[in-house]
Amino acid sequence: MSQHIDGISPHGGHLVQRVATAAERQEFLQQADRLPRVQLDERATSDLVMIAIGGFSPLNGFMEQDDYESVVTDMHLANGLPWSIPITLSVSEEAAEPLKEGGWVRLDDQNGRFIGVLELTQKYRYNKVHEATNVYRTDEEKHPGVKVVYEQGPINLAGPIWLLEREPHPLFPSYQVDPLQSRALFKEKGWKTIVGFQTRNPIHRAHEYIQKCALETVDGLFLHPLVGATKSDDIPADVRMRCYEIMLENYFPKDRVILAINPSAMRYAGPREAIFHALIRKNYGCTHFIVGRDHAGVGDYYGTYDAQHLFDEFDPAALGIVPMKFEHAFYCTRTQTMATTKTSPSSPAERIHLSGTKVRELLRSGQLPPPEFSRPEVAAELIRAMRETVEA
Repeated sequence: MSQHIDGISPHGGHLVQRVATAAERQEFLQQADRLPRVQLDERATSDLVMIAIGGFSPLNGFMEQDDYESVVTDMHLANGLPWSIPITLSVSEEAAEPLKEGGWVRLDDQNGRFIGVLELTQKYRYNKVHEATNVYRTDEEKHPGVKVVYEQGPINLAGPIWLLEREPHPLFPSYQVDPLQSRALFKEKGWKTIVGFQTRNPIHRAHEYIQKCALETVDGLFLHPLVGATKSDDIPADVRMRCYEIMLENYFPKDRVILAINPSAMRYAGPREAIFHALIRKNYGCTHFIVGRDHAGVGDYYGTYDAQHLFDEFDPAALGIVPMKFEHAFYCTRTQTMATTKTSPSSPAERIHLSGTKVRELLRSGQLPPPEFSRPEVAAELIRAMRETVEA
């Protein structure tokens, strides 16, 4: 099932919808005990959801081999459409052996609950090192994305999926806005140009600065923090969402911003993931997408602006969403404003920007980062959350 609606076209032209109807769900439930089972991990579960709600349009399931190999090798689907991250369901040989191509597979979540169905069209082997070096630009297992690839099974299962039921998010039900709903909201507000912002980190003044710079040139801002699987040392999603609520309450025009969750998982694939994040926001209805420094990066694997450079390698019409590229922002003590090297005459000594490591050190010791770096209400929330974690 696919759907075309007003506004910017979804990637591939139609918004995929793979949530079962009540009748289809009942039919699947009646077959539940007769279907072979595959248990999904957290990332595969979020991928299932993103496919079903259209966030990964034009995908209607987990990738077959021709799409997988084309994406890994040259960042396009087999039909030539840009796509930069493989979306696959990998299992062990033991799990794959009894599964028959052409049959149905029951998909269970981490708790063993029946949540979806796969129409198995293909089983195929793949080269993990080839995927790692192409997608993540490294074969080092200490890279969190590579580690996932190396630990997953050697067989990919492919084919269309159905999600049995779209359930409210357990932590953020009021912020669960799927692509159909976000597009309807943009239309209702009369927004024709919408800029999307991706983050897995708490908001600070540099984020605020580039968001507001972008907001000066478009009708609306779609704040879309990722709440799927992240690294264990990333700030938890509930803390990040509270920080955004504080910012929207105090520092943003309420009628020009929509805050909603992105349920997908982080890959930490740097430049390739920047393209992926942009295409997801295109499916949600965004016309523009903010790309800052080291987008979706981790460690020292990617150059500061590699993600921005990668957008230049794609046909803009084929991507169908406009990247808004921003340099690293900081507080300039000479001009007493937020700025970048494009607008500030300052020397490095006159710029205030802190590393994530330094900020975490301050927070752990109960110290507020300087107001030039973080709004005090946000810093106080981070300190409170960090104390709760230590006490727990």
